[in-house]
Amino acid sequence: MKKIINLTPHSIVFFDDAGNKVLMTVEPSGQIARVSVTREKIGDINGIPVNQTRFGKVENLPEPQEGTIFIVSALTAQAVPEREDVFITDDAVRDEQGRIIGCRALARI
Repeated sequence: MKKIINLTPHSIVFFDDAGNKVLMTVEPSGQIARVSVTREKIGDINGIPVNQTRFGKVENLPEPQEGTIFIVSALTAQAVPEREDVFITDDAVRDEQGRIIGCRALARI
């Protein structure tokens, strides 16, 4: 069994395939992996600024550890596609109001 470390600020709730039964909750580790972002205004459309966004260095992502996976945001995962130990949540489960309350799977980018 792999150790799962949640590097997001939110609890992650995993549901069964039907989305009815909670299988596991992974609490935040207290460390948040993030990718730095810089923005440069390149124009505007109808008075709305248009920015060029560039993603930089990933911060607070530990080095790979044997038997461990890390759950991060999609932006952070996109910045490290070579990391086979980095995952995002997938197949969202929503409540009656349409709010995301968990997921059914993990995914790699």
